[in-house]
Amino acid sequence: MSSFFAELQRRHVYKVGAMYAVAGWLLVQVVTQVLPVFDVSALAQRIIVLIIVAGFPLALVLSWIFDITPQGIVRTGDQTAAQRQGVAAVPRGRERLLNYVLGGLLLIAGAYLVAERLWLRPAGVVNALTAVNDKSVAVLPFENLSDDKANAYFAEGIQDEILTRLSKISALKVISRTSTQQYAAKPGNLKEIARQLGVTNILEGSVQKAGDQVHVTVQLIRAATDDHLWAESYDRKLDNVFGVESEVAQAIAQALQARLSGGEEQSVAAKPTDNAAAYDAYLRGLGDEGRAFNGLAREPVRSAESNYAEAVRLDPSFALSWAHLSIIKSYIYFNLLDRSPELLEQAHQAADTALKLRPELGEAYLAQGYYHYWGLLDFNAGLEYFHQALQRLPNNADVLAAMGYIERRQGKWQESTDHLEQATGLDPLNISKLSGLASNYISLRQFPQALAVYDRALAAAPRDAELLADKAGIYQRIGDLDAADKILAQLPINEDNSQVFEVRLQQLWLRRRYQDGIELLNTQADRAAAGSIDPLSVQNDFRLGFFYVWAGHPEASHAPCVRALDTLNRMRKSAADDVQLADLYSATYICLGDKVAALRYAKMALDLNANDALGRANVEVSMALAQAWSGDRDSAIAALPRLLQEPAGLTVADLRLNPYWDLLRKDPRFVALIAEK
Repeated sequence: MSSFFAELQRRHVYKVGAMYAVAGWLLVQVVTQVLPVFDVSALAQRIIVLIIVAGFPLALVLSWIFDITPQGIVRTGDQTAAQRQGVAAVPRGRERLLNYVLGGLLLIAGAYLVAERLWLRPAGVVNALTAVNDKSVAVLPFENLSDDKANAYFAEGIQDEILTRLSKISALKVISRTSTQQYAAKPGNLKEIARQLGVTNILEGSVQKAGDQVHVTVQLIRAATDDHLWAESYDRKLDNVFGVESEVAQAIAQALQARLSGGEEQSVAAKPTDNAAAYDAYLRGLGDEGRAFNGLAREPVRSAESNYAEAVRLDPSFALSWAHLSIIKSYIYFNLLDRSPELLEQAHQAADTALKLRPELGEAYLAQGYYHYWGLLDFNAGLEYFHQALQRLPNNADVLAAMGYIERRQGKWQESTDHLEQATGLDPLNISKLSGLASNYISLRQFPQALAVYDRALAAAPRDAELLADKAGIYQRIGDLDAADKILAQLPINEDNSQVFEVRLQQLWLRRRYQDGIELLNTQADRAAAGSIDPLSVQNDFRLGFFYVWAGHPEASHAPCVRALDTLNRMRKSAADDVQLADLYSATYICLGDKVAALRYAKMALDLNANDALGRANVEVSMALAQAWSGDRDSAIAALPRLLQEPAGLTVADLRLNPYWDLLRKDPRFVALIAEK
């Protein structure tokens, strides 16, 4: 056996394998990064990659069979004695050449990795998938020219449907509506807008609805030169307006020389419904959904649900509306607005109906993904459905973001970050997606990258209160409270935003200004709706209890903690809710002084979140707190070193500043953990 390995070395099989592996890897990078720019199909790229992989064992076999001699390349077994002597006489030159080649390839590969890390991947730089190209387009809000301004929803809906159809064309890069809706219809600064959105082309349009007549005008503009690439007007009756969106999408693809596959042509041309009233209700639902997903406002959420339900009542074969109805119901369930099992089953049935009606509908797979993710917390099934959706909706930022959110729960942090970067490239002004990306970097303790993401967002919305508050929250995590104070000072004192409130309150307890915290919490309670049942009201109540304890008034803590427990009991509809509520129960029972119940619910939270890398880290922190407050300091301190390393865990600044950990502060082991490194 030793002679066999020696023979492998003599015949340079090891070096040939290493050189092929490095060269093949570099070639794969070229294939996957360069060929898409020239519209080479994904199938062709896969075939090339498979050929490269298949060549690896062939290279090893050839290096074993053949040898390089002064007389040329010959079969190793066919060498004469003189040739073998010649080979033996010049090993150093050949060895040196092979070493140079291998070293050069490794140097190139190393340079690529450094460049990819420093310039291609950081949060502050748009990655390769979001680079500006000639086939990129943003659809700006359509102008409502109707006499009845209440018809604005109709113009929004037409714009959104055109954008959705364009996003199904893989050869295009299409910016999401969330980012484009921030601009006015037909603005004058197209070049600047294109720069902010990372596109070359802008689509403008207007819609005029009068009775049963609809007039739609659209024009495609090259932003840098203000050249009008294509324009068209459409006059249709209301019951025949459905085809306009597909005609516009196909015309834009032709103007930008973007080739459509057979499946894409069918998807873009598909008619959603023949029922004008159902389509009208669907368009109303789209507008409500857009407003709902920008915040947990109950009114647009319920309005979207109602309009989609009306659309499928009028046309039970309206698959697209069934898909959106399922998505909005799953959203309501996941965000604790309604946790009834009946609602979850309705989301399931709506998703199944959409998929049965149109098995190739990308939105149907999106609905299935959200049902399994938001409804069942089945990450594997949800991710598989999102992969299916992405094949049919290649420009859908929501799909990419959902994949990223699931992957981080699976502990796949790099894949998650990559998908969130891609999502923000297609939706660059979406605060929610940018915050989601930043939270990845925060969880990984890559705070400079997180700050860079918020700088990207603040460049487009410099006065956005939520973004500023989130940025202040990063400085809190690293212990720079002065920097956090400077940012919070830019916000009005009476800013009515839950995230701003959260960061302000955290600043007060980190600064140990307990009386100010009590006043802020009581003010927030006065603003809240009477009988509000949501996680924020629970947190505010038990936090008020802790603030009273810290301020030296433990007797005053009982009432808000009892109120928190009552709210939790009303929120809990079934055992399925425990995965999200168990750690809130644990904190509430700590506040009430019930150590046994606090530990029991902390253990339950750990068990229920065992397969959730993101949620598990949060509840592990809750468990350590429950152990500390119940007197089991050894277990609490034993958990802290791991939580200082685990993604989404703690930072040294958290331990050093947060009064929740005061019960451990005199322990020498804790002192060692928070010591300056």
